[in-house]
Amino acid sequence: MVDWDLAVSLGTRVAGEGPAVTRDEAAAAVAELRAGAERSTGLVREFTGLVAEERTAPVLVVDRAGWVQANADGFRTVLAPVIETLTAKKAPGALSQAIGSKVTGVEVGGLLGFLAGKVLGQFDPFHAPHGRLLLVAPNIVHVERELPADPTDFRLWVCLHEETHRVQFTAVPWMRDHLFAQVEALAATMEPTVLLDDGFKRVVEAIKQGPGAGSLLDVVGSPEQKEILDRVTAVMSLLEGHADVVMDGVGPAVIPSVAKIRASFDERRKGVGSLDRILRRLLGLDAKMAQYRDGARFVRGVVDKVGMADFNAVWERPENLPTPAEVAEPDLWVSRVL
Repeated sequence: MVDWDLAVSLGTRVAGEGPAVTRDEAAAAVAELRAGAERSTGLVREFTGLVAEERTAPVLVVDRAGWVQANADGFRTVLAPVIETLTAKKAPGALSQAIGSKVTGVEVGGLLGFLAGKVLGQFDPFHAPHGRLLLVAPNIVHVERELPADPTDFRLWVCLHEETHRVQFTAVPWMRDHLFAQVEALAATMEPTVLLDDGFKRVVEAIKQGPGAGSLLDVVGSPEQKEILDRVTAVMSLLEGHADVVMDGVGPAVIPSVAKIRASFDERRKGVGSLDRILRRLLGLDAKMAQYRDGARFVRGVVDKVGMADFNAVWERPENLPTPAEVAEPDLWVSRVL
């Protein structure tokens, strides 16, 4: 269903190489990011109380092409249940005729290419056996120049956020399986005919509606699918908000210019040109920005009321994860879980 080689090739071309740097500048950035990731492990553990074995998930400092390849590999893993379901429900020949692996390869490649120029770092929980942490050096250099920010401070700030994700998944080993189970549940609800016949029309309509419309997931999702996506969104809000709280909590003690970085970075998250805003909305990146904000508000609301030690009950089992309503009202989570 997907020509992954084509997706990687196209995605790499769309992404480009990033800012111009000398060999020495590139080597210095890579070394500083590696050191920042290693230093962040202890800082995150001390602040959160979460204990993860060190070096269980490798740290990879990559260029944009490396990020595209890594995410194509990740998509292949995550989408496997979806592809298996669609293939089982409709004959492969009909699927090939309706979509074609080349077409979907182009679509995935375009998506990866766009995102490869935006992402600073990412923890990939689905890479066997324990996940891996990706730091995209050219994008980090590009943003620190654009803000502008002190390179050493900004690199450690990014590492703190991404290392928090590594700790979340390695200290909470059931989290990976829980998220993958949501993908499998989503796959079980998919009907190829509805997806292929109605999906494109609804996407076009979403574009016409302008800024008030939802993302691609909003316009093609059935009520059952949206219920699953709401659960996933609540978990992602927790993970992203928790990482933002950690980076802001640890930052002042180790990053002299953290206040300036945060203010400049929050402004940058809003997007720049009109095309960028449209793509962000359609790809769900606006929703991701909301995840940072809503999740951080949830984490701070609970921690302010009961402390970090009691907040960590959220990591004990899947039943303790917040619902969408609880993300919006932390007191509901405190009443239910604690």
